[in-house]
Amino acid sequence: MNAHITPRTPLRGALHILAGGLLLGGLLWQTTALWAGEQAVRLPPPAQEIASTGQGPQIPQKAIFAGGCFWGVQGVFQHVKGVQSAVSGYSGGTAAQASYSIVSSGRTQHAESVEITYDPAQVSYGRLLQIFFSVVHDPTQLNRQGPDVGTQYRSAIFATTPAQWQMAQSYVAQLDAARAFARPIVTRLEHQPSFFPAEAYHQDFMTEHPRHPYIVINDLPKVAQLQQLFPDSYRGDPVLVRQGR
Repeated sequence: MNAHITPRTPLRGALHILAGGLLLGGLLWQTTALWAGEQAVRLPPPAQEIASTGQGPQIPQKAIFAGGCFWGVQGVFQHVKGVQSAVSGYSGGTAAQASYSIVSSGRTQHAESVEITYDPAQVSYGRLLQIFFSVVHDPTQLNRQGPDVGTQYRSAIFATTPAQWQMAQSYVAQLDAARAFARPIVTRLEHQPSFFPAEAYHQDFMTEHPRHPYIVINDLPKVAQLQQLFPDSYRGDPVLVRQGR
């Protein structure tokens, strides 16, 4: 399946057709808010943070998040200062390998995810969590995100260290206690931080296909919200996978 032009679900196909018409009609940006969902709000930062190891250069750390189609998750984090790489892939499944065709079946329990390598001297894990819940996705949608439905589109955090697990658990409890969302948070904390990079055509998809209807409707507004809500963390030039090849 050519993911560049073929919808993953019937609803995504309908969005493609509608967006194409809107593009031709010149009405795209006036209707983006309707299709992109509720306006993002900057949530409070985590009450606790992973302690820094001190001054000077830090050892790069890894974080893995799942929040719907990885095109948008990757695209947002590529614009975050301190992120050294953001790679689309698959996490949390039972199979010993993963590919788009296998994961799309929903039978392996993998989730579309993004592995982030970041410099903790420039961006903390707490800030990544804050952006994940504020901008990247809607953590109250169960086994879906926008037009994409299935366990492979679930909201999940794959902690790579015990400190990340504790902090993510604490932050979810903090947001629930504060009633940050109108509905309960359904984000799963998963013990399996496995990660399989996705196929090359999925990498840097937002940057390489900025006029793709799915990107325009669902994902570009998230980057704009990142810039608006977290200007101190926003970088204009994304860090791309292809730059590291």
